[in-house]
Amino acid sequence: MTELEKRTLLTVITEAVLENRLMRDFTEHGIRGFTISDARGKGSRGVRDASWQEAANIRIEVICPRPQAEALLAHLQATYYRDYAMIGFLHDVEVLRPEKF
Repeated sequence: MTELEKRTLLTVITEAVLENRLMRDFTEHGIRGFTISDARGKGSRGVRDASWQEAANIRIEVICPRPQAEALLAHLQATYYRDYAMIGFLHDVEVLRPEKF
């Protein structure tokens, strides 16, 4: 097997209404790719069940070098955390084909 390389997985769960703005932010921060999926659940702001657009959440996953992930997470915190339901967290991961990230 080819040798694995370390990268960081940034996961953001937030309101679906932010999707287009976040895609622009990610591009401006040099993110080369990301995955967006619908998310449902319950947290400090109540149930988010996507029964109507204002209650929909998305989950965004990005794999990139750690400094880039930390810079993006700091930007998200400064820009969105005060006014929107949003959480972000980091995981160390090992990837094949690290040139993609």
